[in-house]
Amino acid sequence: MTEALDPGVRRAVIRAALSVGVATGAYGVSFGALAVAAGLDVWQTCAMSLLMFTGGSQFAFIGIIGTGLAAAPAAIAASSLLGVRNGFYALELTQLLAVRGWRRPAAAHVTIDESTAVAVTQQDIRASRLGFWVTGVTIFLLWNLTTLIGALIGNALGDPRSWGLDGAASAAFVGLLWPRLRSGDAVAMAVVAGVVAVVLSPALPPGLPVLLAALAVLLRWRR
Repeated sequence: MTEALDPGVRRAVIRAALSVGVATGAYGVSFGALAVAAGLDVWQTCAMSLLMFTGGSQFAFIGIIGTGLAAAPAAIAASSLLGVRNGFYALELTQLLAVRGWRRPAAAHVTIDESTAVAVTQQDIRASRLGFWVTGVTIFLLWNLTTLIGALIGNALGDPRSWGLDGAASAAFVGLLWPRLRSGDAVAMAVVAGVVAVVLSPALPPGLPVLLAALAVLLRWRR
């Protein structure tokens, strides 16, 4: 029989997963409001969060599509670039999660930045699986709920970006990353990724700086 996960570890994993999930899920309000402002109706906005469910790609899409139909190819390209990283996450998580049957498409749908981050930062495979599912499901439920709220009351919210909800999600990521910076190599890779992303973001389409930062870290790691 498989040994049960230590209760203290379980509580710590669930606490971390919920903190990331709530911080990220709350930002769906911003997406809902911005999507309606870009010209989508409430149902189109909610369908994007339900079916697409990858925040970076969703924001890239509405950010460009709001300028008119002529920008649709650019919107699709930018969203696709951002979505590519989820495929890399899936390669990393396939063996870790070992999901079968109906759970495979469910796991694929909630394989995003946050669920992957919580999963890979655990020291135990059972903790990784628990963290993945709690984070993914929490964000999925909250993201879709807050998308609907943002779409319905978007005009009353003003500019949702002024609320700083994007900062809350970033802070949750920093909280996950910080305990991992225990060696000079880890710090060096974090610095390389940050510098590459910051330097390239103003000049390149959304999504590409993220992929190039990941490539830079991979090259640094292989060295």
